[in-house]
Amino acid sequence: MAERQLTFDAHMSDQEALMWALEQDPVLRSTFGQLSIFDRPADPARFRERLARAARIVPRLHQRVVEPVSGLGPPEWVDDPLFDLDYHVRRVAVPPPGTERQLLDLAALLSSDPFDRARPLWQFTLIEGLEDGRGALLGKLHHTVTDGEGGVRLSSMFVDLERDATEPLGGEPEPLDAGDNPDVDELADILGRGPVASMADGVLGGVRSGLDLARRALTDTVATMSNPSSVPDRAATVVDGTRSVLRQLSTTEPARSPLWSERSLRRHLEVMSVPLDDAKLAAKALGGTVNDLFVTGAVGAAGAYHRASGQPVDELRMAMPISTRSRDEEGKKAGGNAFAPTRMLVPTGIEDPAERFTAVQATIGATRKEPAFGLTDRVAGVLGALPDALLVRVARQQVGTVDFTTSNVRGAPFDLYIAGAHVLANYPLGPMAGTAFNLTTLSYRGQLDMGCLMDPAAVQDTTLMRTCLVESYEELLDRS
Repeated sequence: MAERQLTFDAHMSDQEALMWALEQDPVLRSTFGQLSIFDRPADPARFRERLARAARIVPRLHQRVVEPVSGLGPPEWVDDPLFDLDYHVRRVAVPPPGTERQLLDLAALLSSDPFDRARPLWQFTLIEGLEDGRGALLGKLHHTVTDGEGGVRLSSMFVDLERDATEPLGGEPEPLDAGDNPDVDELADILGRGPVASMADGVLGGVRSGLDLARRALTDTVATMSNPSSVPDRAATVVDGTRSVLRQLSTTEPARSPLWSERSLRRHLEVMSVPLDDAKLAAKALGGTVNDLFVTGAVGAAGAYHRASGQPVDELRMAMPISTRSRDEEGKKAGGNAFAPTRMLVPTGIEDPAERFTAVQATIGATRKEPAFGLTDRVAGVLGALPDALLVRVARQQVGTVDFTTSNVRGAPFDLYIAGAHVLANYPLGPMAGTAFNLTTLSYRGQLDMGCLMDPAAVQDTTLMRTCLVESYEELLDRS
């Protein structure tokens, strides 16, 4: 079985550099994670061995971020000469009795700890001491390392398809020497780069966005001279794209919720699972997709929370990253990030689940058609040119317009094992990015596992929020 290969760029993209710069404000941290529940504790020695192997063959796992010379260009990923595997692979125990609530509170606490920016930006913690003899694993990555789908692919480095597997999936790859030209099937490309080349690329990276825009302008000019009849269409495309970007950036009104106005660095985690087959049947009966159903459930819960609190609201603003990762072979090999952040007003005032589903489906469809959807990295390049203080100020203003976040990640449809333990569930922990809560779902072996990470300063009744989520999805699944 050939291993799925991942490739990474030596420099951060404009979008990744933007996320990195914004962390001057701790509310805007871009960490995401995953809490995996096991039928028994994983074997620590076996797990460490797999992570040691992964760190050898996946460049990003032994690289740290280096800022560009004189602030010119995007940050660069370089090998960490002081890389210490034991700093990144940890082992803790929950005190007796080891309830699920204790586990979730520990996961929320660990996931909110900031990364040491002088080290590689990842961490895995094996958790023991749970009731019923179970075990768990909390993995967390900085969003500049990869997105949710890339994180799922990275996990293939240490998962097995059977409990007692002695060899990693695909066997042990040949180590790559500096100067090798890796085959397209290699797990990651390792770039041997000298200091002069690094400095040159850093300086050139500072004007990369501008040159890209200039190149596109020149290309369009040549095309227009060759085909004058295309002028109206090209002009319309430019105007539509500009208007779309302005619509995204000019949204400055505060978030709509009268309840979720406060923000803090505290976190509270709730989890739940929904049968995937039931979700598919319900989505089909309602005339849409599983993602439409997932978002509709979140919107319904947000609306129900406000009604139960005596503060009904017709609309809230939701953020939702939409994957731009291609499904072709190159897209599947790519590490790093491939998503477009979007914002949309969603109908929380519609109580009928079928009517709400139709309205949410239309809203998502309209957002996907926005011309700005394909301009994410160019917009990030423009914002990244702002002074840091102004950039953070603009970003806080933008996230202050959003009430909550949702995200949908596809995982493995079959059973997985990690270091001898059977994975029972995978609950994702999405980045908060200054919103009241993040609800992310990850599909796994016939179920949709959901992790809802909340800011208790905003969502003050976390128990009510969980109840609203459960009831919202139950009424949608009844449609199947």
